[in-house]
Amino acid sequence: MRTSGMDWLRKLLHPDSAPARTERLGVAHARQVAALHQRGGFARGWEPAECAALIADAGVVTDGVFSGGGSPAGFAMSRKAADEAEILSIVVVPARRGAGLGRALLATHLARLAGEGVVQVFLEVEEGNEPAERLYRHFGFREVGRRKGYYPKPDGTRATAIAMRLDLA
Repeated sequence: MRTSGMDWLRKLLHPDSAPARTERLGVAHARQVAALHQRGGFARGWEPAECAALIADAGVVTDGVFSGGGSPAGFAMSRKAADEAEILSIVVVPARRGAGLGRALLATHLARLAGEGVVQVFLEVEEGNEPAERLYRHFGFREVGRRKGYYPKPDGTRATAIAMRLDLA
């Protein structure tokens, strides 16, 4: 496939505009995953050692999305149990949100889970996180319940979690 003559210039001048690539992350990415999680807006971010332990767990699948650099611009992490998985966290660095990285990341992550025999995927999202809810609904996730007061917020209040499910098979 031949690219247009200006692609090289676009990538040179705007390296972040290069197409996203996704790949499985390993323990060597634990610090980067922790840093992304810290920037994700959660009341309590994950520490590098926690991330390393999760990534090293054979039942955990972690994918990253890269856009014009050597560090991931986002990650998705799920824990598998039999033929089900729960998305533990999905984060795209704030400066790159809205650029389609979350969509590329989640598509790859769900395909990897399906390839590993997962038939149902669960997640929880904070009520009012409209961009995340739109992303999940785009992939076919449906609300299956609510947990009032589930998420602690930095200001001391608590937010409702919306439990969602996607059937892959």
